[in-house]
Amino acid sequence: MVAGLLIPAPARAAMRTAQAGLSGAMGGDVAPESCGIPRIRLGSVASLKSFHRAMAACADRFWAARFAAAGLAYSPPEVTVTTGTDSVCGKINGNGAHYCPDQHTIVIRIMRQDLRDPFRMNIAHSVAHEWGHHVQQLIGVLDAQSALFLPASDSARTLLSHRLEMQAECFAGVFYSAALESIDPGIGWQEWIDAVRGADESKIHGKPRNLAYWQDRGYRGGATGFCNTWTAGKSRIA
Repeated sequence: MVAGLLIPAPARAAMRTAQAGLSGAMGGDVAPESCGIPRIRLGSVASLKSFHRAMAACADRFWAARFAAAGLAYSPPEVTVTTGTDSVCGKINGNGAHYCPDQHTIVIRIMRQDLRDPFRMNIAHSVAHEWGHHVQQLIGVLDAQSALFLPASDSARTLLSHRLEMQAECFAGVFYSAALESIDPGIGWQEWIDAVRGADESKIHGKPRNLAYWQDRGYRGGATGFCNTWTAGKSRIA
């Protein structure tokens, strides 16, 4: 499944189960999602918190419906929005958001840049991407990835990290396929994808052109079955 790795049987089984749910019952048409995301007032922490909470409520409705349609168990994550640097699973990383798998918690830090320049789509993506990691937790992908990660070489670990992050990007795209218009992002989809493609490269997340590819693939496909980064060739996840 992942080139160069001897994958433990439990991890192979977990990943197969997870991917079966994605490509099968969680496919199908996606109905438009009405989110009711409020405007952001320049310099206002309170309005940014309201924005994130509304985004979280919208993502929760969307994914709960997808899981229900698939006959899969779903539970929402906890969502913490803070101006500090601490979370229930350690320091918040530089991009202002992370997912705590053991606690099933999405933590979002309001950054100074968000207060100075509250670009709606960029801020919305904090919720959409981290919710993608929560979906991975619920379907067993995070546990399977952990089983693969521990015995892997450094180079293989880098690719496993990219596969994980790019799948979360793809899940975010699936969510946007239903909710983008309601979010009122302040930017056209192709402009947004071009901006993602032109972002700085991250060792954890991978090349921006591939992050843009998977997010766009999820958006245009509109179903989680388009998000199997685990069997994609290296050129698509480097």
